[in-house]
Amino acid sequence: MEISTSKNDLLKELMLTQGVVEKKTTIPILSNLLFEVDESTLRISATDLDLGIRCGCPAMVKEGGAGAVPAKRLFEIVRSLPDAEVRFKLLENHWVQVTCERSSFKLVGMARDNYPVLPDVPKPLASLPANVFSAMIHKTIFAISNEESRYTLNGALLLLKPESASMVATDGHRLAMVERDVQVQGLKSELRLLVPKKAMAELIHLIAEVEDETAIEISKDESHLFFRIGARVLISRMLTGQFPNYEAVLPRENTKVVEMDKDKVTAAIRRVALLADERSHAIRMQVEKDKVEVFCSSGEYGEAHEVLDAAYDHEPMQIGFNYQYLLDFLGVVGEGGKIRIELKDEQSAGQLRPAEQDAYQYRYVVMPMRI
Repeated sequence: MEISTSKNDLLKELMLTQGVVEKKTTIPILSNLLFEVDESTLRISATDLDLGIRCGCPAMVKEGGAGAVPAKRLFEIVRSLPDAEVRFKLLENHWVQVTCERSSFKLVGMARDNYPVLPDVPKPLASLPANVFSAMIHKTIFAISNEESRYTLNGALLLLKPESASMVATDGHRLAMVERDVQVQGLKSELRLLVPKKAMAELIHLIAEVEDETAIEISKDESHLFFRIGARVLISRMLTGQFPNYEAVLPRENTKVVEMDKDKVTAAIRRVALLADERSHAIRMQVEKDKVEVFCSSGEYGEAHEVLDAAYDHEPMQIGFNYQYLLDFLGVVGEGGKIRIELKDEQSAGQLRPAEQDAYQYRYVVMPMRI
């Protein structure tokens, strides 16, 4: 293998592989990238066995071939090089020489035969515009459970119908759900997919590199999900099991509605939370006619409270929440505007949503805390 390519083109692709490469070295080959060369393209593959990516960039090919190159070291080297042509040459014993202008490096590579084979991409089942997919991920990813024991909650449910798309995520304490009316190309019937959290995080990076209307083609085989975005493909091992019946926990009797300025309530919660208990993250809301008082106290730090103007015309009530859960929701609602907090009583889940829904129907359900 002997090729040359643009430093900037190569760096962009290497950057996209860094979140996929296995960081632990229990299986050394997984901390490498697989380089494969055809007539005019350098194809790059990375995998940690749960997630894989295929991407590439144009190259001037003097001699074809393939080899495994240390991912982190190569990325740091290329990032440090001047904006010029980068040349690669496969040497004996799988070493790889990297040269650029007056700089030269020799990296200890590995045999390509040891590299896991990534599955081929099946025929697409559906496609979504990149901006729609990205918005749905941003509005739900933070509600996914990080507990490995709750396997089916380690991803979000993507529910596609011919004329709509929705995504739901929950960790058992809160639930985020977003829906959007959109033409889902290529789809004839309903499609339900459990998308792992790590795959969603990498999709955000891939989508950031393309135009809003770029189609994301979605396909699957017996054990993998595939997302093709232009010339790049993300491959994720499928989560197995049944996603919980989320519709059963959506509140239906939350008739006590509080409406507040989104930016003001965000700032107030951030300030009051400075004295919140670091373990529970608990704050208390006292809701009364035309105002909401936000309290918190901890034996270690003291007490804080702040009064906010609010539109509310029901009997007073008091309810506790994890302030971080509230800030997660407020962080993905658009700048300015108002939010609605829909309540039933002090023991029932509260529902938050933007007061004025845009193209996305967005709701966020949070279990209360006893304070």
